[in-house]
Amino acid sequence: MANSINWFEIPAADYDRAHRFYSTLMAQELATNEMMGTKMGFFPHGEREVGGAICFGEGYEPSASGATVYLNAGDDLSEMLGRVDGAGGKVVLPKTQVSEEVGFIAMFMDSEGNKVALHSMG
Repeated sequence: MANSINWFEIPAADYDRAHRFYSTLMAQELATNEMMGTKMGFFPHGEREVGGAICFGEGYEPSASGATVYLNAGDDLSEMLGRVDGAGGKVVLPKTQVSEEVGFIAMFMDSEGNKVALHSMG
């Protein structure tokens, strides 16, 4: 097993707002599709890589107290974290080094009220 996680979904209360937020955060447009009655915006990922989506539909309720998803922020999470406030989110944990081996993390509240985190080695 290469990864413990193979897919994640981040709930959205307002799909268009969440789509704008995450497209701005990722600095690229998230592809939109509807599957089984759920509107989804797909995060970029390659074949056989961990993927995920923002999801709007029945049963998807944003939460600040559920599981925390850590998005890969590349070599240095500072650039992505710098887009959070302007996109409609709020940084709740600035860039913080966990250790030299683990790298850095940061956390934010997204436009929907979900607590989401970023990770990078630099």
